[in-house]
Amino acid sequence: MITAEVVMGKKTGFIFLITLILGAILVAVFRYYPHHDEASTRQINAIAQPNANMLLNFTPHVSDVPRPSESFVFPIALGETGPVTNLYSGPNQYPFFCMTQESELGQPLVDNQQGLGIPIYNSEQVIGYSKDCSLPSQLYYFTLVEQDGHFSAVRLNEETARSHHSSPLFRVEQGTINRFIYTLVMPISRQEVGNRQGQSQWNKKLIYQFNGGSGIGYRQGRQKATRVMTRQAQQLLDGYAVISSSGNKTSYTYNMLLAEDTARRVKRQFVSLYGEPLYTVGIGGSGGGLAQYLIGQNSQGILDGLIPLYSYPDMITQTTYALDCDLLNNYFTFRADNPKAWRDWERRRLIEGLNAINEFPQKAGFLQPLNQLMAGFAPSFPDGNSECINGYFGLSAFINNPRQGFLRPFFSDEVIAQTRWSYWQDLKHIFGTDEQGFGKSTWDNVGVQYGLNALREGHISFDEFIHINHHIGGWKPQSEMRQEEIALPLGTRIPIWLTLWGNHNITKASDGPASRHQGSIPAMEQAYRSGQVFIGKVDLPIIDARHYLENELDMHHMSASFYSRVRIAQHKGHSDNHVIWVAHKDHNPTTAAFAAMDDWLLAMKQNPQLSAAAAKPVSLQDTCFNEDGSIYASGSGVFDGQWNNKPQGQCQSRFPMFSTSRIQAGGGWGGDLFKCALVSVETAIEKGWYLPFNARAHLDTLKATFPEGVCDYTGRDLGRPSDL
Repeated sequence: MITAEVVMGKKTGFIFLITLILGAILVAVFRYYPHHDEASTRQINAIAQPNANMLLNFTPHVSDVPRPSESFVFPIALGETGPVTNLYSGPNQYPFFCMTQESELGQPLVDNQQGLGIPIYNSEQVIGYSKDCSLPSQLYYFTLVEQDGHFSAVRLNEETARSHHSSPLFRVEQGTINRFIYTLVMPISRQEVGNRQGQSQWNKKLIYQFNGGSGIGYRQGRQKATRVMTRQAQQLLDGYAVISSSGNKTSYTYNMLLAEDTARRVKRQFVSLYGEPLYTVGIGGSGGGLAQYLIGQNSQGILDGLIPLYSYPDMITQTTYALDCDLLNNYFTFRADNPKAWRDWERRRLIEGLNAINEFPQKAGFLQPLNQLMAGFAPSFPDGNSECINGYFGLSAFINNPRQGFLRPFFSDEVIAQTRWSYWQDLKHIFGTDEQGFGKSTWDNVGVQYGLNALREGHISFDEFIHINHHIGGWKPQSEMRQEEIALPLGTRIPIWLTLWGNHNITKASDGPASRHQGSIPAMEQAYRSGQVFIGKVDLPIIDARHYLENELDMHHMSASFYSRVRIAQHKGHSDNHVIWVAHKDHNPTTAAFAAMDDWLLAMKQNPQLSAAAAKPVSLQDTCFNEDGSIYASGSGVFDGQWNNKPQGQCQSRFPMFSTSRIQAGGGWGGDLFKCALVSVETAIEKGWYLPFNARAHLDTLKATFPEGVCDYTGRDLGRPSDL
């Protein structure tokens, strides 16, 4: 008789065999077919030392502090270079990898002969080095060509541009400001070719394009004119001018003070050439959305309206639950006492909050059995997926691990060893450093009761709740973290992680529960004061738009729009200047958002005494859109739901949203409590936080699991300065 145990044994043996074969193939490929990356020819081998530079005093809050007068004379002359040192964002960061060649602009200028920065070549001979990546400002000409509903930007030489008739013409200026690549795009007539300031086709409205991604500094960033143009092709055809900078793409930095400093100067370059626009509206997705929220909150004179797409309120908020993801992945994969129970991915959602779907494929699912075998566990292939994996895989190492850095060979081994690589390090001059020079982290999970809501609702047992919280642990201190073990037999596009979920950097249980990570309260306070945290202090018109991607397990979850709304309402007492649009993934609402924002901003221009909320067009409301672009529902209550404790609205029913690990642990929907006050387990029981579960019968077990106490999410964030 064939038993279930025999079948499972055969299945495990088969997985074991396949994993061994795969491992052997990978080793062979890695050994006999080494991968070459072009970046290695421009590798940085020595680190420049930064000069002292002004850092804005942002007490009590950066929005209350005047900015210094501009010290650089704009406009930058053609053939000359823009400022290398920022105006008020602190010292330059080194090493700093130049990316002008990736931007199709050629090599940067030589600025030293001491071997600092990337080598500059004449043919195959090194003629000097560039540590600051400067380029002379130059003009280029492009047209936009549409084919099958998509636009491409085609570069023209000046002679061809002068005689060009068949499609619209655009003048593009590129150079460097604050060491980042800037781009100005102006619609022109062919009679204006050769005239730097010609603007007859401009509608006097300006778009500042922001872009997203996950970055930790140390790179100039890539900015191709063709990409800037195709992202805003329709708006350029409508007569808008578009400006942007690689310093406003969060793939390269989340330092929002530097991003603001750079955006201010790029706009100054534009205004010095063309005059003040009627208005400036921001556009950009993901990190490019949160940059708008923060620049709109922190500063004046840069943006008049915001169109954040797929946005989060800020990076600190996102790290709070995103860095929980690999702790939970590690628990489910290696530490759970009953791993089979967590192979139901919808049960994982009860703890993670973010969506998880059974039988949803994983691109790198083979890494789980490979790593389980290496750790001495019976291998199992995942038969589902989660946003924590599909959306955030690898980001904990990149953002949080100072030993990790980049997979591509931008820097030599010596430079890598001398540098700390993390989001916290990128902001060390704001957050501060510890005694060993590591950037202070704001991330904290002391007292977090993972899965508390699931326990209260009866979805998990008390034993499961205790086991999770006993073993989940926290990230080790920065000084104790080690680099990930990653094989790159086929290059950086297919990394083979041999330390899955950063398991070697997560604390383990020994005599008691695995220790949690203490965030730095001084770093949190500085994050608030410097404007790295969105506190809802924004009076500008906002259309927060996104596609519904929850069923794609995309990291751009819908709930993030409502974290921003909660904070605006908490700060202002209302959120009437904040409109949320959610669309089926096959409908793009961006063009409609520009039209609606145009009406809104022109109404404010015509009635300057009105606030953004008062000037908002009556027809502009929270809305969700069908696949064909038709409106499914619109109005003040269409997104009501769990986040505001109201009956579910029509759009919330059509496009249901999920939560986060911290909300599932009892936290609020504002997502802005980074360091909770701790109360004793006895107090938590008295307050009824476990009801209807009878926690009093398990008091000793709870106290042993949470020796420092548990989070009080009804109180204020201990990391937030009391005067904010």
